[in-house]
This record gives sequence, structure tokens and C-alpha cells, in this order.
Amino acid sequence: MPYRVLVIDDETAIREAIRMTLEYEGYRIDEARSGQEGLDKAAKTPYDAILLDIKMPVLDGMEVLENLKEQKIVTPVVMVSGHGDISTAVECTKRGAFDFLEKPLNRDKLLLSVRNAVRQRSLEEENIELKERREKEYQLVGQSAVMGDLKSQVERAAPTKATVLITGESGTGKELVAREIHRRSARSGMPFVQVNCAAIPEELIESELFGHEKGSFTGAIRKQTGKFVAADGGTIFLDEIADMSLRTQAKVLRVLQDGEVEPVGAATTIKVDVRVIAATNKDLTEEIKNGRFREDLYYRLNVIPIRTPPLRERRDDVPILAQHFAALFSEEHNYHPKRFTPTALRALQDAPWRGNVRELRNMIERLVIMVPSDAIDVTDLPAEFFRTPTDIISSAMRLDTLQDFKDEAEKAFIVAKLREFGWNVSKTAEAIDTPRSNLYKKIEQYNIKREAGAGFVPDDGTS
Repeated sequence: MPYRVLVIDDETAIREAIRMTLEYEGYRIDEARSGQEGLDKAAKTPYDAILLDIKMPVLDGMEVLENLKEQKIVTPVVMVSGHGDISTAVECTKRGAFDFLEKPLNRDKLLLSVRNAVRQRSLEEENIELKERREKEYQLVGQSAVMGDLKSQVERAAPTKATVLITGESGTGKELVAREIHRRSARSGMPFVQVNCAAIPEELIESELFGHEKGSFTGAIRKQTGKFVAADGGTIFLDEIADMSLRTQAKVLRVLQDGEVEPVGAATTIKVDVRVIAATNKDLTEEIKNGRFREDLYYRLNVIPIRTPPLRERRDDVPILAQHFAALFSEEHNYHPKRFTPTALRALQDAPWRGNVRELRNMIERLVIMVPSDAIDVTDLPAEFFRTPTDIISSAMRLDTLQDFKDEAEKAFIVAKLREFGWNVSKTAEAIDTPRSNLYKKIEQYNIKREAGAGFVPDDGTS
């Protein structure tokens, strides 16, 4: 699709010259004979670039540029000026114009300026699209009471400068909470820097967090800026902070107390303005008792404590999360939007989800990719999803007799195989090498019912 350019100039000859030059290069051109006409057209059409003359009657180029800014029209504007308007054109660029061209117009300069302007427009659109996609990806999704309470805590904490300590099991969305706090804060336009303290080797973490000078240690071949300095003015998220050494904890405490960072090998400190959000899946009070975490740092971090609830405490959110992830991954992998049947959603809701939202998310991505139809049914869920061997053994160990243990294991095996073969009794009997009549007896003996609440698939495979 050709790029669309608006030319605003009161001189017909100038407009025609620009039109001929740009149309020959494949651009689509609209013209405006006055500043007001140009504003009206720019408000209605998303142009890729605007060429704007400075000297015009009634509404000049400077005024048009200011009006475009007020209307939040972000199209790159190239100012066109006469010899006596250079200082004005420079002033326009200071006020947000992309570039300026001097009359008489040079064809090569005109093409280069317009090409750069539309390229910037494309990059801005890509950035907006990426930002919207990231916001979708990092949304706090859920309508349960515990999620309502979590969102309320985030809303109250976000506008403040206070440090936040997020606790919760793995996979409960601690990073999402940290990002949401940053997004809702006055620092949202500044950097959000994430550091996984468990993923960085002990000998490198100080250098990563605080930076280092060239030659400060073996391998330090150049000066490195630390994460705290990179996050200056914004937010630093210290994930898995319980895995940080006591030595590094002491330096983090100094940043919190004095707002100062000391790079490795540096003789001076650097002042930083950083909001700290930390997270852990460990009990820090236990870590303190065992001498693995500094008590003074804990109290510095724990100004606003926020706990992310495990998925088992918010089962009502599972269907909402499942549909959200299905839409997200359908779009990401260029599939038709996929949905879950009511029985599949009920099965998902009843699952243990030991890995919490992360496990659910991974499962949904797998289903979106591997299930060919647009509707994901309960029979599409993998057998191991419902019951693992560990589950069977754990529950069976609580039984009183060997026969009870055998019955429990046999029932679990039959149910898993029936699911695997879409509840087709004939196919299942053949697969597990038992007579069909025997399988029917076992189904009746163990009172096995299909999740969908309907009967089994008939022996001839019809439905």
C-alpha cells in the first residue's frame, strides 16, 4: 500500500511540483491550499508524512504545527521555507517538526526527507503496536475476590515512591504485578529494568547491578553501566532477591538508604533516583533466622508487602485466563481465534495447577498450537494433565489394603486411556489389549463417567 503524504501550501505551482515528484516515486498525494484545510484533512486521515509551508495567509505553518500538536496528531511534519524563513524553520524543528526544506526545492533532498519521515512514522506505529501487545501480555487478568484485592493493593501502591516486596509461589505473576505498579506510577515513561538475581553468577552480580570500571577485575575490558544506573528515574525489579549474597545485599541496602551506587573498582559513588520492587517465592523471615538474608534489608524492602495468590485460591479466574491466553496465542501464532468448550473449561478449573498461572499459560499455548479445530474440547487435554503417576501413588498410599491400591491404580489407568482415545471403548480396549466386554465391566465397576456428562462413543466409532 503506497505511503500517503499531505502537502499544505498556498502556492499551486509548489504543490504541483511536489505532487509530480512524489507520485513518480509511488507516493499517494493529497493537497491543501490553506493551513485550516490542511488541519481538517490531517484530522480525518492518518497520513504518513506532512509537507507544510511556513509562509501562508491567515494560518501560517508555525500555527498549523502547534495545532497538530494540540490535536495529538503525531504524523512527521517537514517544514518548507523560503530563504528568509530559515531561523523560523529551525524554531519549528525545536517545536517538533521532523525536518525542514529550503525553497527552491531540491528533488533529491525532498525525496530523502520524505523517505526518512515515513520511515519514522512506520517505526512509531510498530512501537505502538509492540507496546499494546506487551500491555496485553502483562495484564493482570481475573475477576475473583482475591484478584480484586490484589489490583486494589497495586492501585494504592503504584503512585507512591515506596519500595514494594512481592511474595508468592512460582508462576503466580509477581513480574506482572511489578510491571503494573511501574505502569501506573509517575515513572511509567522511564525505564523498567528487571534483574533475575538467581540467574546471575555470584561473581558477576555486583558488576551487573552496580557496574564496573575498565580493568577493575580480570575480563573487565571496558567500563560497564550497572542496572541501577540504567534504571535511574525509573524502576528496578529485583526478582528472586532471596538468592542474592549477603555482600550484595549490603550494597543494595546502601542504595536504598543513601541513593548511591558504587561501581566495582570506582573511587566515587553515583547518585541514582530509582524505585525498588523486589520479589521472592521464599519465606524471608525463615531466611533471616537461618542467616541467609539481612534483617535490615528486609525491613527496607517490606514497606509495602504484596502477596500474589496461587491459582488454587482463584479458581473462578481459570476460565477467564484460559480464554485470554487462547486469544493472545491465536493472534501471536496467526491462527483463527480458538475457544474452549464448557466441559473443557470445567476440567481446567478443577485441575491442581501446581505451576500456577505460568503452567496454565504454557498449557494453553500448547493447545492453541496442537489442536487443529477452533474449539478445544476436554478430550483435547492431554492425559497427564488430569492425573500424574505421583498423584495416583500419593492418593493410593492413603488406602488401607493392597487391593484398594490396585483398584485405584487400575481406575486411573483406564480413565487416562479412555481420554487418550476420545472415550471410544473399542479403540481403548484394543490399545490396552483387553476384551471390549471386560473394559465395559471395569467402567461399570469403577463407576467411570465421561467428563462431558454424555455417554461413551459407540463401538462402531459413530456419534
